[in-house]
Formats: sequence, structure tokens, C-alpha cells
Amino acid sequence: MTPTYKNVHLKFKLDGLSYKYDDLMEIAYNYVKEGYPFQQELGEFLLDWLDQHDYVEVNTSGSTGKPKKLKIEKAAMINSALATGDFFGLKPGDKVLNCLPSNFIAGKMMMVRAIILGLEIDMLAPTSKPVIDYDKPYDFCAFTPMQLKNFDTYINNIKTIIVGGGMVSKPIIESIQDKKANIYETYGMTETVTHIAVKKLNHIKNPLTDNYFKTLPDVTVSTDDRNCLVIDAPKISSETIVTNDIVKIHSKNSFEWLGRFDNVINSGGIKLYPEQIEKKLQNKIKEEFFVTSIPDDTLVEKLILLIETKEENFDTSIFNALDKYEKPKEIIKLPKFIETASGKIHRQKTLNLAKF
Repeated sequence: MTPTYKNVHLKFKLDGLSYKYDDLMEIAYNYVKEGYPFQQELGEFLLDWLDQHDYVEVNTSGSTGKPKKLKIEKAAMINSALATGDFFGLKPGDKVLNCLPSNFIAGKMMMVRAIILGLEIDMLAPTSKPVIDYDKPYDFCAFTPMQLKNFDTYINNIKTIIVGGGMVSKPIIESIQDKKANIYETYGMTETVTHIAVKKLNHIKNPLTDNYFKTLPDVTVSTDDRNCLVIDAPKISSETIVTNDIVKIHSKNSFEWLGRFDNVINSGGIKLYPEQIEKKLQNKIKEEFFVTSIPDDTLVEKLILLIETKEENFDTSIFNALDKYEKPKEIIKLPKFIETASGKIHRQKTLNLAKF
């Protein structure tokens, strides 16, 4: 039988308790009325998921543009859950942990996977270091990079971990190489109903191929004339999804992410990719930072680095790791960056804080 949004799997459990459709509606109402803030968000989503509409409205994070609401078909969310379950071998009764907010697609999809696949899901407040039962093993969990960093001593109790919501830094990747958990970085967005591709971060057997993102079942990729990723996922979207992510295609099912098209800097005729520069600096700068540009009469766009710090001195010798044209022409220090509702750095608003 093909699952629908009106089905609640017989094996589904929420915080250790079994719920049928009507029971889940009741607990959703209770969460909205009396729950903690993260439970209220979950309750509101559950009410949306269990209503008679065939879609839910989902907020985008706003990290790459103005936040907006999208209508996502519930059938697409179910197909995404099935693809994730197929790829990672999730089966009814598996225990999963969710410490992501339920008002964004990643947190919503953790709950959908549990309802559709019959998983036993434990919900925690979505903080940078959630309070976890360290004695309880889990089969599957989703973390942000910050959460993964804060739990590197615990993750041996989790079988599979997916990480999304931001770039996973080189120091974090180095810290997880000896962990038992299988850890994957995800690629996706609200429009793709969370991830459509994953990349292994540890237990890598073939460095030549395992460092690429590999698509989930029934997803293929190509590029447009900008070298930006084009996604064909017929079970997720009836139309191809054209992104602003510059990639290098290795096959119809694998690609290497290079950066955002709308972040590319043309400095004196040289194209620079901020994300690639940031990757080289990740293990050299402990504070939050990012690379961007400002208008310049000579270069057209001048490469600059913004760093969240109150310190006056900055060791520019770290730029020796960069190529000639990748070295920032100016360093801007700010006491506090502006973040999106989902906790990502809002680059444009933060840049607007700087005084030139």
C-alpha cells in the first residue's frame, strides 16, 4: 500500500508512546496550547500535516535571499521520506533523534520520516547542545554543524548521522574520523524537500569518488549554461529545479559543490568563489567569518573578509594558504553578525553593518 498523509504507521512512536491518527491530532493540539516553544512548533506542523489539504506551507531559511513561504505537496514529502529510508536502510521500529526546529523543512521532514516509515522518534529542544540521554542508542539523527561539533564525544551511540544547514568545517571533519557513526553531509533546500544528495564525511574508502555528493534514488543532476546545478527529481517536483549553486558534475548521480552563483566575485577580471576561500581558512580562524566584496573603482569588486570579533589584532599570515588573487584586500571586524531565523549568517545584512 502506498502511504499517504492520512496514514500513521503502526510502528510510529513519539517520545516513547504510540499514536494513531486521531491520537496524534490530540497531542498536536495539546502541544500548541500547553507545550514548550519547540513543542508548539511541532504541534502546529502536525496539525498542518494531518489536515485535509494536500500541501503544507514551509518557510525558507532566508540565508540566500529574502525568506518566503512555499507550498510543498505532502506527496513530495512522503516520497522524500521513502527515498531517505531506502538510501540509509531505515526500517520500522528504528530509533531516531530530532533536535532540529519544526518550523523549517529539515525538522519537519524528520517527523514525516518517523510517521511514514514507522520510526520511534525522540524530540529535543533545538539548541546548539541539546540535552540528550547519553545511554540511549539511536539509528538515525540529523544535526547542524554546530551540534555535531558539540557532540563529537557522544556520537558513537548513533548509527547514522546526517549534517545540514551549513558548511561542515575541516576541523569538525577531522574530529569525526575515528567515530563509529556513519556521518554524511547533505545537499538540499526547501524547494527540494530537504536533501536530494549526500556526501560521506568519515569511513571514506575511495577519496577520489567518496568526496562527491551522491544523489538519492530517482534523482539525477546536470548543469545549465552558468554551470549551476539542475535537479531532476520527478517524485519530488514535476518540474526540474534550477539552483544558483555552481557545481562540477562527475556523473548524472554525483557532483562537487563549488559555491553560490550569486556570491561569485569578479575582481579585476578574476572570478573568485567565496565558499572555496572560506574552506581554506576554516581551520585557521576560530571566530565566525565570511568572505564577500564591496564596489571598487579599479577592481570593480574588492575582496574583503568580515570577522565576528572584538579583538583589534588579526594575524594576516593565515592568508599565506590562499592563492594570490584570493587574499582579502580588507578585513572588517564586527562585534556581532546578524543571523537568519534558522541560525545561519545573513551575509547581506551583516555586510550592511560595516562602515567603509
